[in-house]
Order: sequence, then C-alpha cells, then structure tokens
Amino acid sequence: MFRVTQFMQELRDPTPLGPKRVAPGPVVIWNLIRRCNLTCQHCYSISADRDFPGELSTAEIHAVMEDLKRFGVPVLILSGGEPLLRPDIFDLARHAKAMGFYVGLSSNGTLIGPENIDRIAAIGFDYVGVSLDGIQETHDRFRRKQGAFDASLAGIRFCRKAGIKVGVRFTVTQDNAHDLPGLLQLVDHEGIDKFYLSHLNYAGRGNVNRKHDAMLATSRRVMDVIFGACWDHLERGTPKEFVTGNNDADGVYLLHWARARFPEKEGHLRAKLAQWGGNSSGVNVANIDNVGNVHPDTMWWHYSLGNVRERPFSEIWKDTSDPLMAGLKASPRRIKGRCGECAYFDICGGNTRVRAQQLTGDPWEEDPACYLTDEEIGLAQSRDRIAVTPYSRARTSV
Repeated sequence: MFRVTQFMQELRDPTPLGPKRVAPGPVVIWNLIRRCNLTCQHCYSISADRDFPGELSTAEIHAVMEDLKRFGVPVLILSGGEPLLRPDIFDLARHAKAMGFYVGLSSNGTLIGPENIDRIAAIGFDYVGVSLDGIQETHDRFRRKQGAFDASLAGIRFCRKAGIKVGVRFTVTQDNAHDLPGLLQLVDHEGIDKFYLSHLNYAGRGNVNRKHDAMLATSRRVMDVIFGACWDHLERGTPKEFVTGNNDADGVYLLHWARARFPEKEGHLRAKLAQWGGNSSGVNVANIDNVGNVHPDTMWWHYSLGNVRERPFSEIWKDTSDPLMAGLKASPRRIKGRCGECAYFDICGGNTRVRAQQLTGDPWEEDPACYLTDEEIGLAQSRDRIAVTPYSRARTSV
C-alpha cells in the first residue's frame, strides 16, 4: 500500500528520516468466507452466492488468532466474499478487538443497514472499507447487480452516521477510469475519510478480465488526478487519506511529480520513499483464505504456502524453503528485465510479482504494468513502450 497523503505531507512539512521502522509482523488480510451476494468482474477470490465447503470454524479461527498475536501481527482485515454473510462475524471481530488487534472490515457495503449498524458500531472496528467501481451505472455493471451502488452508498452513510471511519476502495480499469473524478467528488460530498485506488491485479476474475486493465497511459492520468486531489486537500487544510495499491511504481511517479514542482525537496522525498521500499508481499502483507491456506498476499490464491490446519501461520511465514517466499524475502529481490535495471528499484522494490507470474510464468520477470517510460526509470537506452511526455501538471479528468 502506497500512502500518498503521508508522502505529500513530507513535501509541506518535512520530518527527520530516522531509522527504518520494522513491523513486528505482517498485516493479515483474512478471507473468512468465500460466499458473496455479488459476482464482481475483478473478484480475486471468484466468490459466488453459495456456501463453499471446508471453511475454518470459529474455534479454528480463534486458535489461529492466538498464533498471530504471539507472532506480532498488528492488523487483521476481515474480508470475504462478503464477511457480513458469516454468521459469527461479530463474535470473531469482537474477539480480535479484545486481543488488541487493529481490526478492519472489508465489505461491499450492501448488507450494512439499520438491522446491523448498531452491532457494527459496537464492535469498534478501526476502519470499514467499501468497494465502489464507479458511479451508479458503472458500479452496477461491474457488480452485475442493479441497485448495488445505491445499497453500497447507503451502507457507507450508515457507517458515517454511526461515527465509524469509512473509506471507499476503487479498482481502476480501462472501463471505469472515466468515473474517477465523479467518485472523488462523491467522497468529498459524503465526508468519507479515505480513498483507496487499486490498480487491477491479475488474480481471480481480475486475471480473466485483464484485457480490460487500464492502459499504461491511462494509469498515468489516473495518478495525476489522485495526486492533484490529494494536494488540493492539503492546500485547503482539509487533508484526506489517499492511498493506492497493487502498483508500487506510484511511488516513483510521485517523485517525478515532486521534481516538477518542488525540485529542492526531491532529495528528502526520495529518501523517505526508499525507506518505504515498495512492494512488501510475503514480508509485511499476508493473506489467509477461507479454508486456511496462506498466501503472500490476496492476489496469490493460486499459490499456497501452507495451511494453518497443518502448521501454525508463524511457521509457514518464516519458512523460506519455499522458492517464492525465499525470493520475496530476499533483500534486494532479484528481478529481471527493466525492473531489475531500474534506477528507482530501491523505491518500488520491483513492483507486483503476481502480474509477471501470470503473464510469463516467471514471478521474477519485469512487471508488465509499470507505466513509467524507460527514460523516466533511468535506463541507458530508451525502448519506451508507451507514447507519453514527461510528467505534466495534474489533470482533472481521465
């Protein structure tokens, strides 16, 4: 996850670099249930509105939580499918909060309503994230259900009224990028706390639908809009939390953005970005699926590192006898192609490995979704794949 607001604040009010903060354990995104009331085009878990066999029981989840706590995991993101379809979701969330985890709920929002908002609020979730794929018609088409947008927006409003920190997640593709400005206006109008833009990753239905991935030039325009909106909020004294995910080239693109505007602060920002270090799949981000398989992140469901029914998560996560985990935990990672040659490898860390694996069969090949030109990443001989000009001022539309 790339915290845009945090790094832009460094341009306004620089802070000392200090030692790199080492997380005690990974953030765990936990797909507690695969069932979902929607069938979204880009669903990485390929969920459906039916029960899936073999899911972890309440007692098994409690036992895994104990291991996670001992291992130093600070954050649990309870996800699905749609986690609110799991009958014991409130008991599990309450238990996690009592153990001292930061607990987030990742929902499509359609099942948040007057019948359960008091229970949701009583849990004390630290954050509720709701996915929107665009404004009304676009969202309903992506979610394959008419009325899904209105239901999700109603869920967001119930959370806001109950005083729960809530954010919107938006997975950008070529087919919905045009709705980004409207979504940002919605976020402002509704007083929503956080906006998370996810680049499409090639997993689950996202892999099937990757031909609809936003083209590289569109990715640039999308980031121009995000940077412009974030900076505007900071300038107005109304900071909003903007984050992006699944394309760590965003950090390098921000450096180019800053170079064009605040060249005197480029060195400081670069140091901060290098300390962040880019992609952390298999290191600071982990995933447990509904049947207990452990993955380097949520986009690796086709690759299991082990199962918590057979070995504790803490043992699985430390085991580098698995070649994928050995490669992900290597510092620096050994990446091929233009990623390996990139002058900003220390910032992005080679970007997202699952896209390379899905397209080439080799997780250590270059990430095909890097939208920066060869010139921008410092390659000696430019062999640019996209016709773009160097960074220009932020645009207001895509």
